[in-house]
Amino acid sequence: MKLDFIITELFVGGAERCLTRVAIGCAESGDDVRVLSVGSLPGGDQTVLIDRLGEAGIDVESIGADRATAFPRALKSIRRWLDRRDAEICQTFLYHANVLGGLASPSRPTTRFVGGLRVAERRGLRVPIERYAIGRLDSLVCVSEGVAQFARRRLHVPGEKLTVIPNAIETVSPANPIDWTFVGFPANAEVILFVGRLHPQKGLELLQTSLDQIAPRGSNRRVVLVGDGPLRKSLTRWAAASDDRVRLTGWRGDVDRFLAACNVLVLPSRYEGMPNVVMEAMASGRPVVVSRVEGANELLSHAPEMQIFPIGDSAAMTDRLRMILGDRDLQVELGRQNRERVKRDFSVSAMIDAYRSHYRRVLNR
Repeated sequence: MKLDFIITELFVGGAERCLTRVAIGCAESGDDVRVLSVGSLPGGDQTVLIDRLGEAGIDVESIGADRATAFPRALKSIRRWLDRRDAEICQTFLYHANVLGGLASPSRPTTRFVGGLRVAERRGLRVPIERYAIGRLDSLVCVSEGVAQFARRRLHVPGEKLTVIPNAIETVSPANPIDWTFVGFPANAEVILFVGRLHPQKGLELLQTSLDQIAPRGSNRRVVLVGDGPLRKSLTRWAAASDDRVRLTGWRGDVDRFLAACNVLVLPSRYEGMPNVVMEAMASGRPVVVSRVEGANELLSHAPEMQIFPIGDSAAMTDRLRMILGDRDLQVELGRQNRERVKRDFSVSAMIDAYRSHYRRVLNR
């Protein structure tokens, strides 16, 4: 198959990793694949995914549209890019790519357009815009049943156009754990780890209001935040006033080493799709405490009562963190169950097969 992939950007993130895995898997299966980023390509340490695509022989381009004012130019550029060859399938990932792909689809009547919905985001004008654009697509892949329900209810996508293909993760041997003295903590610190964008979506205020309960003064418990985003300045001020209990590391390319060393991962988000960082923690054999966002029940159906809490409920989050941190045997057992769960049900090969099978079904309709 000739496959075109369009994504909003290629900075290292969950959706970007998924596109990279699918694109490389399809290319290794004999498909003719190319990738387009709407935004400018990243530099420095953030070129990891672009490098992986290039090593697989996949052509990666960018139209450099980084602002909303570039929308008309972006649409023209995408149409020109699509016109350069007659692809059978065009798969879009993330909101801006879905919108641009939907608007560009009428100009390519011989190409089938498949959208990729990663999160159940309900903000402002986003829903009606995405609803209109997705209505022009031939199919929509959702990463979880929760996201598919959102697509039915809020985006009015008919059931016959929806397909659920969960995210996947490589279950390799755990990485070499980071030494917590690297961030200025005792080597034997009990660490609650957050990994993700420092953004209001992630519900980080729950950690701020619960700090005295989850990492009491005088205890060996600490909080580490890995990531960057618009809340970094305010969170840095909070960390500075935390009596040496909180550290921010910024973006890191070695998240696997932080996961291997932590006692528990926490993700108090308001909404998600199927959070990759939870899957990565599970693959590392770590317990997690996550709000009941889309995808959480599907990932943690084997032990939900100990690892899932109601969205926005800081007391419930605190109870689960304290229970897990207070029982080393429970940490080990939950970690074992989590690793077995992703190894059994969320393999990369199964995800790639599911995408390729779906593309063939779309073409045969």
